[in-house]
Amino acid sequence: MSNLSVGSASSEEQMWKGALMPALIVALICVLASIAMRGGAGARGSLLASLIVVLFFSVHLGISVISKSLDPIATMALAMFSYFAKVMVMGAFLLVVTKFTSPATVSRSAFAVTALAITAAWLAGEIRAFMKLKLGLPLPLIKPEPPEKL
Repeated sequence: MSNLSVGSASSEEQMWKGALMPALIVALICVLASIAMRGGAGARGSLLASLIVVLFFSVHLGISVISKSLDPIATMALAMFSYFAKVMVMGAFLLVVTKFTSPATVSRSAFAVTALAITAAWLAGEIRAFMKLKLGLPLPLIKPEPPEKL
């Protein structure tokens, strides 16, 4: 694995790379396991989950890059909007898959297990990458108060 210390890449890029590798490894394992257990339907369900999870978490880090220079209230509003939009898009996507495909075409269980496994791997990788970053936290200087005169 590459060294994730602060260098030429931004912290978001380093976190994305640190999260992407474990997520892709878990995605590959899940796709192969789904093919072995459910055949083509498992492969399609697992590949769809892989694409959706990686895309959604990448959007999260992209929004982090966009909101880096914004004030905290705007950052929170952008984060809430992106979360709401992702939930709505995921809901619409799941509705389309459920209504317009049969379980013989796209395995729901392969989709669910893969999505959960990749989410756990992504978050673990992102946390690991964040812990490797050497971000300086500017703390305010505390001036000692002069002693009181009695």
